[in-house]
Amino acid sequence: MDAKGQNEVTVVFMGNSIIQGWKQADPDFFSDPKLLNRGIGGQTTPQMLSRFEKDVLDVNPKAVLILAGTNDIAGNTGEITLTEIRDNIDEMAQMASKNQIQVILCSVLPAFDYPWRAGRRPDEKIPALNELIRELAEAQNLYYLDFFAVMADDRNGLPKDLAEDGVHPTSKGYSVMRNLTLEAFKELKLIP
Repeated sequence: MDAKGQNEVTVVFMGNSIIQGWKQADPDFFSDPKLLNRGIGGQTTPQMLSRFEKDVLDVNPKAVLILAGTNDIAGNTGEITLTEIRDNIDEMAQMASKNQIQVILCSVLPAFDYPWRAGRRPDEKIPALNELIRELAEAQNLYYLDFFAVMADDRNGLPKDLAEDGVHPTSKGYSVMRNLTLEAFKELKLIP
């Protein structure tokens, strides 16, 4: 595969199991070789930051979509503040921008609670983190893709039809995400 040939990647999707699961739930979407899924289940922002060069910069895409932070809030790799999570996302965004890669920062998907780590209050922490991400996008003139606003229920969680376990989207949940993502791609002129 020639990096400059017809196999050129348009967008790398960087994230955790929510990105990884998207490929299984919607294989048609990712059958396009211009869309590269780089989701790894369970990962937190420090882990994504450490593989960002290899998985994003080395691929030299036109854009990167970053969906990250829920596993940090769950404490998957230890305690971390919302500001530290935002700073990790900021570092990835800056690395991409320095390499002329357009950045799409996504809001973290709603979660009322984590089935594997109850009591972490994601219903409160995710909206607070999303506000930090939105402010970051605004300050750096990056695209902010707001899944949360469209998908959250009245408890700041994901309704059953969008996520059976309250965290990982169903086919219907991914369909909502796909539509919003394609709108963003059109706006950014990444697709005709």
